[in-house]
Amino acid sequence: MNIYESNIWISDIDEVLSELPELTELESKTIMITGATGLICSSVVDILIRYNETHINAINLLVAGRSREKTEARFAQYFNKDYFRFITYDASKADNEFCIPCNYIIHGASNAFPGNIVKEPVETMLSNFTGMKCLLDYAKAYGVKRLLFISSSEVYGKKKESRPYREDEYGYIDLLNSRNSYSIGKRAAETLCVSYADEYGVESVLVRPGHIYGPTASPSDNRVSSAWAYAVARGENIVMKSDGSQLRSYCYCLDCASALLKVLIRGENVHAYNISNPESIISIKEMAEFLVKSASVKLIWEEADEEERKGFNPMSNSSLDSSSLQALGWKGLFGPGRGLAHTVSVLKEII
Repeated sequence: MNIYESNIWISDIDEVLSELPELTELESKTIMITGATGLICSSVVDILIRYNETHINAINLLVAGRSREKTEARFAQYFNKDYFRFITYDASKADNEFCIPCNYIIHGASNAFPGNIVKEPVETMLSNFTGMKCLLDYAKAYGVKRLLFISSSEVYGKKKESRPYREDEYGYIDLLNSRNSYSIGKRAAETLCVSYADEYGVESVLVRPGHIYGPTASPSDNRVSSAWAYAVARGENIVMKSDGSQLRSYCYCLDCASALLKVLIRGENVHAYNISNPESIISIKEMAEFLVKSASVKLIWEEADEEERKGFNPMSNSSLDSSSLQALGWKGLFGPGRGLAHTVSVLKEII
């Protein structure tokens, strides 16, 4: 079955939609969404599809990606709807050409898989920067009302304090470690957004998600929350290769998607917003324990090899303070127990 046949998934979307009354302001507008088959942005598209299917006036979607076939497979019966249009976009290329105007852009295309970052640090860094420049030039040329950039909590680097990061706090990032091509690329892209706003008047807002999980993750996603959720759904044990003490801001993909839409409409120009459910600031070990509770599997430990350690997030604490986001009227609906249980339940249905 596909994800749209899951009653849990549709019910979760409807619950999120009840907290987004401002979506009426997007009716008859056009939104371009890059990275649309990814963990976060496919959830955004699903929310907007569900909105269109339950309302008279539609929100037009320009769904951007590298593969038409992959996009068509993901969005199944909605791919040929009047409000849905696929366009080709590759963040790693500087020569993307768009000739279709839109009102808003949500930019989520990025290489975020730790294994791929280690293997392709050059491509990771360049795609974050050149991919953003391409969209900012398009926004400038076509008078796009607003662009939302999905950055990362990794822009904060390391700090000594254990409390959650606020948006104006930055720690140390080792410039001579190629694993940091991701965080440095995201930092540079954020500054590029602000620079286009100051010099050319291109309006943008920035979001910095924590660690997002959910059934929209690809089976090839090697981030631990995704890999472990798939393992549990298949009835396999979780294998942890650290002590699991690292503190993270976990967030269910639909909560993250609703935060993006809230910031797109209500956020302040050239401001950054952390995406974090305060109820879900937990350690990696605690996250794993929530997952094993949802199935008859075990949590076991193994020593990581050198190649695996290279891909580890260097931040021992990447918890985020989401006060600015909550001030816009957003709230997380899915705590870790419920969100992770729903993730496993939906995956069991669709894999």
